[in-house]
Amino acid sequence: MSDETINQAEDAAEEAQSARPVPPLVVNMQYVKDLSFENPNAPRILASASEQPKIDLQVDLQAQGLADNVAEVQIRLRAEATVGDATAFIAELVYAGVFTLPPMPAETQRAVLLIEGPRLLFPFARQIIADVTAQGGFPPLLLQPLDFVDLYRRQVLSQQAEMGDAQGTA
Repeated sequence: MSDETINQAEDAAEEAQSARPVPPLVVNMQYVKDLSFENPNAPRILASASEQPKIDLQVDLQAQGLADNVAEVQIRLRAEATVGDATAFIAELVYAGVFTLPPMPAETQRAVLLIEGPRLLFPFARQIIADVTAQGGFPPLLLQPLDFVDLYRRQVLSQQAEMGDAQGTA
C-alpha cells in the first residue's frame, strides 16, 4: 500500500467519524431521589376492592446544571388513588438522572434535557411505581407512556404566561 492510499483511508475514516451523529444525551447515572408510599386506609380499603379507584396523576419535570454540559433531570410523579371519598394510596417518586450533552445553545439544551432526559428515565420510574403499588397490596399501577414534547411545550407556555402576567402588573 502506498502512503497516498493510507492517507486517503485515514481521511475517509476521519470523515466517517465526523459524519456520525453526536448522541444528544449520555446517561451518566440514574437513581431514586425520593420515594414515598402511603396506604392510609389499609386494611379496610384493601378488603373493599369492588370499586375501581380513581387515579389522579401529576407529573413535573425539572433540570438543573451541575457543570459545563452536565445536568441533572428529575421526573416527579405523584399518583393518588381514591375510592369514593377514601384515599386508597398516594405514591410519590422523584426519579433523577445525570446527563452529559454536547455543546449547544442554552435553549436547545433545556429542550433536550426536558424531553429526551425524561423519555430515557420514564420506563424505570414507571416500574418503580408499579412495584411500590403492588407491594402496598394493590394491583400494580401501570402508567401509560407520556408525551414529553407536549409536557415541555405546556411548561414553556405556562412560563411565558407567567412572565406576561408579571410584566402586565409591573
